[in-house]
Amino acid sequence: MKTTPTLLSVFATLVGTCSAIGAGSAGGADWRYFAAGGISAATSHGITTPLDVVKTKMQIDPAKYGVNPLSAAKTMVQDDGVMILAQGLAPTIVGYGIEGALKFGFYELFKPIFGNLTPNQFVNFLLASVVAGAVASVVLCPCEDARIRMVSDPTFAEGLVDAIFKLVKEDGVLAMFAGLSAMLAKQVPYTMTKQVSFDVITSFLYKLAEAVSQAEECDAATKSGITFGAAALTSVLSCVSSQPGDVILTETYVHHGTEAASLGAISRRIYADKGLGGFFVGLKARLAHVGGIITSQLAIYDAVKQTLGLAATGSH
Repeated sequence: MKTTPTLLSVFATLVGTCSAIGAGSAGGADWRYFAAGGISAATSHGITTPLDVVKTKMQIDPAKYGVNPLSAAKTMVQDDGVMILAQGLAPTIVGYGIEGALKFGFYELFKPIFGNLTPNQFVNFLLASVVAGAVASVVLCPCEDARIRMVSDPTFAEGLVDAIFKLVKEDGVLAMFAGLSAMLAKQVPYTMTKQVSFDVITSFLYKLAEAVSQAEECDAATKSGITFGAAALTSVLSCVSSQPGDVILTETYVHHGTEAASLGAISRRIYADKGLGGFFVGLKARLAHVGGIITSQLAIYDAVKQTLGLAATGSH
């Protein structure tokens, strides 16, 4: 229990440091982006934990759970009880809360920094999202390691702190970052698609709505519609682009601490066993999972941003 203040203090220090850096850049990010990102990510990932459990277990043991998410969930509940669907909730909330704060915050921080790097603004946004995804991946590694171990083996630990201590005791601190390359393979495409697509799609929809209505600013109902519509489309794009990395990530942590856990070895084994289709195992479950996460996350993110005095994404 003593780790909670430590995690919060680390989070506060990261936000404060990044806000100070952002304040010194051209229009850089401030603490409100970090706060909105952390709140939205922790909430959206937390409420969709059961879907993530189903998806992860389907990837770990497709022979047992098949390809139907509902039947897979029923089998899990019959075998281990309904609480199995909440397995890994604590590391999900903590890990993705911090990861979301850094991902959204660093993206907004680096957008003006990379703003004039190339003549193409879309490319500059992509570069900012790559940095944001990479930073968030480093922070997320320990919690994701603990979450997947707890989901794949419900008897491994009694909670997040216990799981992390056991992982460190077994293999050392550095071993918790052994899956960093796999994490990057998932998180960088995911971040690039999510952050940039939402920016581009909302901007387009706002311009379209304003052209149709001939108004300088959209009303509240139109803003909500744009947010949810853009979030839904973004969720599909993000899911497809990062699905291969998600499969690789799960396999990496299942083979935690072994030579077979390298990114190349995992990728070759998946392809040899199942072909290209093996990189999209669990896609149906993840579409529902990521769809719920992205739609709720971006809606919460925009709501918190506006509550804190920032403009809605894509608006003037």
